[in-house]
Amino acid sequence: MPPRERLVRAASRLFYYEGVRAIGVERLIAEAGVTKATFYRHFASKDDLVVAYLLTKDAYYKEVAEPLAAGHPPAEAIDLIFEAIAEHARERGFRGSPFLNAAAEYPDAGHPVRGLVTSHRDWIRTLFQDLLTRLGHADPESAAGALLMLYDGAMAAGYLDDSTAAHKTLLDAVRLIRSGG
Repeated sequence: MPPRERLVRAASRLFYYEGVRAIGVERLIAEAGVTKATFYRHFASKDDLVVAYLLTKDAYYKEVAEPLAAGHPPAEAIDLIFEAIAEHARERGFRGSPFLNAAAEYPDAGHPVRGLVTSHRDWIRTLFQDLLTRLGHADPESAAGALLMLYDGAMAAGYLDDSTAAHKTLLDAVRLIRSGG
């Protein structure tokens, strides 16, 4: 595996399970089996590696959600996306949203990490709004905002609460929002 990919994989594991600020460059270098020069050849700073890590997470979520949105009627697509989130939250070692976790460690809204978090959330909001519009929802913009909040809450509940109870509550709430109820 190329050194850059080893660095991103090591960062993905370490940042997600231990937190971005808790992991130093030296540990990343050791875990990836590269030299300091190699690290800096690929990333100008640790923050650049954090952005690369989040880009891989962004791509993963898009690879899951976009085919569901494109390949199913809108109501079913929304349900399937949230079902995928609920299943993801049941995975061993799930620690919530990598985006919310990173945002908590980067309070400056102007930082590139926060920019990527915002971009990811905008993508989710737009995805939901497009599906709700196709569904004929009376207020797709507001409902998309509610689904985004539900998405954030589902990520937190999947980490902090009983995943079975959270799963049922999540899907009930999704159906209520998408039906306009």
